[in-house]
Amino acid sequence: MSNTSDSLVIARRNLIRMTRIPEMILFGLIQPVMFVILFTYVFGGSMSVGGSTDPDVYKNFLMAGIFAQTVTFATAGAGAGIADDMHKGLIDRFRSLPMARGAVLTGRTLADLVQTALTLFVLAIVALIIGWRPGYAAPTNFGKIMAGFALLLLLGYAFTWIGALIGLSVRTPEAATSGGLIWLFPVTFISNAFVDSSNLPGWLQPIAEWNPFSATVQACRKLFGDPGLSPSDAWPMQYPVWASLIYSVLIVVIFRTLSVRKYRRANG
Repeated sequence: MSNTSDSLVIARRNLIRMTRIPEMILFGLIQPVMFVILFTYVFGGSMSVGGSTDPDVYKNFLMAGIFAQTVTFATAGAGAGIADDMHKGLIDRFRSLPMARGAVLTGRTLADLVQTALTLFVLAIVALIIGWRPGYAAPTNFGKIMAGFALLLLLGYAFTWIGALIGLSVRTPEAATSGGLIWLFPVTFISNAFVDSSNLPGWLQPIAEWNPFSATVQACRKLFGDPGLSPSDAWPMQYPVWASLIYSVLIVVIFRTLSVRKYRRANG
């Protein structure tokens, strides 16, 4: 069997498992919805975007960041799932079958991508209900909106490979969950997701502007027609769509290579 067909078999196995444990999907949906409501109604009135404190402006500014945070937080679940399979010896059983070694990890990340897409779809509906309006600050169209969501899914898929490497590097699912979240918080909050990076301390601004997470958030704001950031000379902020694509592809290439190598060593 080819690597592609093996990966699809593993992906199908994980998707079936998800449907049999519906609370996995339910809890994955509740958390981002809570973030939307909390940031919109608790912080929205006190945030300034482009000199405006209008809650509607912040609401439309915020959503790209919430979408990006949602797809990246799936990383922790991916790492925990792989660590659980390793802990239970399921990976050893896969090794006894005539399948490509990398297919186990690829199949798992593809299944997580499907779950992330479902979560993103539900979250977009909730965002529309509470007042998010694509094209609020600049003209857009259906193609650009879909391109924005595609960039979000690509970022989520890229970060899932980081989660895979963490899951292969720890001994328990609990450690994988903790390890998957520790680095995500600074990545998502030292960014332009929730505040304009120009409001950050001077030494943090370059970190936020060159953050791969920030590039995808800014790209989505541009494609969605949402309120944007203050002008910046940083290349990722001037060409966010290209920066988002380059960052995500590099992360996939690097961390997939490291994950497959780690998998082979762990089971070699």
